[in-house]
Amino acid sequence: MDGIVTDVAVGVKRGSDELLSSSLYNSPNSNMSGMVVTANGNDSKKLRVEDRMDCPPSRVLHIRKLPNEVTETEVIALGLPFGKVTNILMLKGKNQAFLELGTEEAAITMVNYYTAVTPHVRNVPVFIQYSNHKELKTDNALNQRAQAVLQAVTAVQAASTPTSGTTASESALTPAPSPVLRIIIDNMFYPVTLDVLQQIFSKFGTVMKIITFTKNNQFQALLQFNDPVNAQQAKLALDGQNIYNACCTLRIDFSKLVNLNVKYNNDKSRDYTRPELPAGDGQPSMDPSVAAAFNKDSSLLGTPSGMVSPYSGGGGFPSSLGFAQGGGALSPLSAAAAAAAAAGRVALSGVSGTSSVLLVSNLNEEMVTPQSLFTLFGVYGDAQRVKILYNKKDSALIQMADANQAQLAMSHLNGQKMYGKIIRVTLSKHQTVQLPREGLDDQGLTKDFTNSPLHRFKKPGSKNFQNIFPPSATLHLSNIPQDITEEDLRVLFSNSGGTVKAFKFFQDHKMALLQMATVEEAIQALIDLHNYNMGDNHHLRVSFSKSTI
Repeated sequence: MDGIVTDVAVGVKRGSDELLSSSLYNSPNSNMSGMVVTANGNDSKKLRVEDRMDCPPSRVLHIRKLPNEVTETEVIALGLPFGKVTNILMLKGKNQAFLELGTEEAAITMVNYYTAVTPHVRNVPVFIQYSNHKELKTDNALNQRAQAVLQAVTAVQAASTPTSGTTASESALTPAPSPVLRIIIDNMFYPVTLDVLQQIFSKFGTVMKIITFTKNNQFQALLQFNDPVNAQQAKLALDGQNIYNACCTLRIDFSKLVNLNVKYNNDKSRDYTRPELPAGDGQPSMDPSVAAAFNKDSSLLGTPSGMVSPYSGGGGFPSSLGFAQGGGALSPLSAAAAAAAAAGRVALSGVSGTSSVLLVSNLNEEMVTPQSLFTLFGVYGDAQRVKILYNKKDSALIQMADANQAQLAMSHLNGQKMYGKIIRVTLSKHQTVQLPREGLDDQGLTKDFTNSPLHRFKKPGSKNFQNIFPPSATLHLSNIPQDITEEDLRVLFSNSGGTVKAFKFFQDHKMALLQMATVEEAIQALIDLHNYNMGDNHHLRVSFSKSTI
């Protein structure tokens, strides 16, 4: 299709649609004799470009000032968020294109949106206006490549796009990267909301739609830019970065979807081009004025309830990617509290009112000790004090280092089996765990672990922040002495009362994966063998792994 109209001259004051006027079809050099355009009004009418803004709405849009290397997919991507694209004509020699949408309403929405938000293709601002043509009729033989791309896009559009936990079948598309990114959050120590994603990714271009969902026990999102090049830049800049210090790591790939079908504007999905969408499922909808403001002032998200604090580095985003205009970012504590409150999961009157003390009940009172609770809950935070209740020994209070660690431990350990009983973990009304009065024997039911050397998260930026996973049958072992064999470790873990199903050393033999028969057996083994002295002051370190052997 390239070169079809490269010899068509455009006078400065001639109308944009003059390119397609009948006089050009009959030009011996035009190569456009096979194309017919149905226009409203007289094709020979001379319209200046500046007059085109007064054109009545049409489902055919004229796009100007496109970069030289632009592809059909990138032009189609401009229209996809607003509805079905039914035809396209590329005028590459003139850096222009015509795009036909399925309905006039879709075209009006698109023009209105791009009036407020300047569209960019490959970082170049482009100009979009109504055409004076009501319909494009192109000769497929002369417009073959564009039609093939359009068919591929239409095929993907027809596939159902996810609005919750399931991903649609993603068909392969065209040479240009998709404007849609697939985002997975690893090491999700703090909640990540849809608004947080919008704030981060909007640094690289206009975010048009976001859908969040959980798949394979991982928080994931599909995020659509208005331009594939912006998606490419965001992927290059953000893949592997941490949203918060040493946690919430972004894993980013291109989706093979080229358009997202968002049905509801709520805390799970949002279409920024259509603020009028319903909330669905009883979720509160986003106020249209707020939705419009998202596109104009991204700093709205920077100050929820005044919870912004300067961000201390160490693995997080540089200040240029901060949430607030001043270069700051939400502190993890504030962000987690705000996110939890917004999702209605916790009733918060403010960060300070959130308890860092957990109440654990239905414990096996014959087996449980403060040390065993410290070791298990220490996987998810630094347990400061543990108190088994004197008059109710199947219950205990555990004070974590902060409210977020308490939330994290609660979400991972509530409903797990410890010593044969399913434990219940809730937030306590207590703000601290009281130590027994000096000289009073409480039978070893209370222990202060504040100065314990076994805290996993005391060191800022510790790698332990990156290895927080739900309890699983597979354990990660580290700090293994060189002379310890697989058989030694199999025997050691079998002695904790379980069955070792599989084992794998890492290359240097200092680390290994070991799989028990059940999650309960793995929990028991971790309690028994974390910090186990393997000789020569080598203390074994045990944590849960997301891997399987």
